[in-house]
Amino acid sequence: MTAAASPGSALELIDDRAWFDRPSAAVAPDLLGCVLLHASAEGTVAGRIVEVEAYQGPEDLAAHSSHGKTPRNAVMFGPPGHLYVYFIYGIHHCINVVCGPDTKPEAVLIRAVAVEDGTELARRRRGAVPDRRLASGPGNVARAFGIDRRLNGADLISGPVRLAFGPRPAEIAVKRRIGVDYAGAWAERPLRFVVAHDPHLSRR
Repeated sequence: MTAAASPGSALELIDDRAWFDRPSAAVAPDLLGCVLLHASAEGTVAGRIVEVEAYQGPEDLAAHSSHGKTPRNAVMFGPPGHLYVYFIYGIHHCINVVCGPDTKPEAVLIRAVAVEDGTELARRRRGAVPDRRLASGPGNVARAFGIDRRLNGADLISGPVRLAFGPRPAEIAVKRRIGVDYAGAWAERPLRFVVAHDPHLSRR
């Protein structure tokens, strides 16, 4: 893959908002194999998405939108195809793709990415870690890609953070989400999608 300073020069960027205007459980597996790309002033980092989690809106007790609209989660209640970035535990940013359908506030959390371009920049941001761990885990994804709350609400159609189509994984595994035991029966639902056997997956 070649993601040069002009983002998307060798990639088929996702530029149809209707692609995002679907339930999160449909968008999530389709994101696997897609390329996440952030062109910043420091340079470009791009990589293949290998692990995601779907959050299904207000009825999903693990979703931020289950508590209604707040200043923190307002982006989820806007149009699909935007970036929802939140800060957690006072140390990590997490990045989510806002989905539909229509005005339903659903989102997909990006949990792990195989960095394929901009590896040295990602390593400067992450420190001395193996390549397979550069963007393994949601907080590490945001750090490696240089994404924080300043990009909350960024339009994934117009950048600077973009998504592009990539090769479909040969095998997708479906698992329960991580860290949502408080959500009761919703914690048991199989809404985490991973590229099976990929070495870049999060540790858990």
